Amino acid sequence: MTHIASIGAGLHSSLDLHSTALSAAEIAAVLVDEDNVTTGFPSLFGNGEYTSIGNVREFPAMGTPPNIVNVPVYGQASSQQIQGQSDSPSMELQLNFVPDDWDASSTLGAMVGDGNTYCFRFALLNSAPTSLDEAGMVADNSLYYWFGKIEALQVTPSLTDANTATVTISIQSDFYGAYTSA
Repeated sequence: MTHIASIGAGLHSSLDLHSTALSAAEIAAVLVDEDNVTTGFPSLFGNGEYTSIGNVREFPAMGTPPNIVNVPVYGQASSQQIQGQSDSPSMELQLNFVPDDWDASSTLGAMVGDGNTYCFRFALLNSAPTSLDEAGMVADNSLYYWFGKIEALQVTPSLTDANTATVTISIQSDFYGAYTSA
């Protein structure tokens, strides 16, 4: 399989999360295994226990934020940029809100603010999937993984457009990828 090799919109991209909460020790064990880090966590996505976050209106930027700090320098017209430590990022997804998907008794609704860490998987897709691999993931894509928590869900009612929601995800690890599903 290959990564996306042409210019195009990511119209069929998806964000999924592993439905099993992971402890810090379990995450450390997964990250120590070189096979997981270099091939995209097959020990996690091979069992098919991912839940899709649907109805996404807009995805945020994916990946590790830059670790550049602007430092003012006395007597100079512009700041100097130096390498620093980037803060642990958070990400906000804009969704078309479907209340049943986020009901407190649903899989996703129960994860909001529960304090547990989950494995997230983002698939960047330019076109509709035509085939699935042995893990049930679409072929010819670029996959990114990270560990994080669903911290909040805020609903924005609308009188003229679709009701929307913002889902806030805190990132608890580095981003891993892009991997190609094999």
